Amino acid sequence: MMMSHDGSYPETPGIWTKEQVEAWKPIVEAVHEKGGIFFCQIWHVGRASSYAFQPNGQAPISCTNKGVTPGLDGMDWSPPRRLNTDEIPGIVNDFRLAARNAIEAGFDGVEIHGANGYLLDQFMKDQVNDRTDQYGGSLENRCRFPLEIVEAVVNEIGAERVGMRLSPYASYMEASDSNPEALGLYMANAVNKFGILYLHVIEPRMIKINDKYETPHSLLPMRKAFKGTFIAAGGYTRDDGNKAIADNYSDLIAYGRLFLANPDLPRRFQIDAPLNKYNRNTFYIPDPVVGYTDYPFLDDSS
Repeated sequence: MMMSHDGSYPETPGIWTKEQVEAWKPIVEAVHEKGGIFFCQIWHVGRASSYAFQPNGQAPISCTNKGVTPGLDGMDWSPPRRLNTDEIPGIVNDFRLAARNAIEAGFDGVEIHGANGYLLDQFMKDQVNDRTDQYGGSLENRCRFPLEIVEAVVNEIGAERVGMRLSPYASYMEASDSNPEALGLYMANAVNKFGILYLHVIEPRMIKINDKYETPHSLLPMRKAFKGTFIAAGGYTRDDGNKAIADNYSDLIAYGRLFLANPDLPRRFQIDAPLNKYNRNTFYIPDPVVGYTDYPFLDDSS
């Protein structure tokens, strides 16, 4: 579950007001009644936004003044504004309050979103972060802000209720790094001191090498470095996931698109049943009836 901290992205839920907290309570309770564990993913989109989505039409914030294109639905994102150093503690506090609100709403914990080209990822990646203060330059400085958020959230709700999502190898929204191996390993080691519950990392994409598709990088160094539960994500099939677990490559495998299209995915995997095909055209629409809730379950007799 992703929660934007403000109105910086269209059609996303929030958890920064009392009304939102109260509205989430029956939803979280319904998940718990079904035996589910429910973590709330908290994020800030940073420069992946437009004036129209910002309070008073102001510029989106980021680690830089450099913009990113394209935006959403064929529109470019608006040029961002570089955060002043003295503004950063306020953003850290926003994450802390979001975590507290999530627990008040009944969530079992939160996942800090430090991936996919959003604000925390923008700070960590050297192809985006062009700062010269204590939040830019060296690897340690670029990771300072995300780690301050981890520390604040852990202090607020407890390390056993905190996970983090990272994508060091990805270049979503032009957020890439010249040394993703070093970035991933640094973060895996750095979060250990806070004792967080899990690290959720996006698998490097396959690329074509000598007419064959190969994965040039591996999450194994991060997996070995991190002392908590390690979750890998990124295009896994049933068999790929089983092999990754059997090989001790990861503790858990996360499924996104397959779960969207198959509400009973664990059962289908268990009996190796055919899977529904997902429809990308309905991934990001606000329709409550079409796209997220209309995929069929397996027939009860199967």
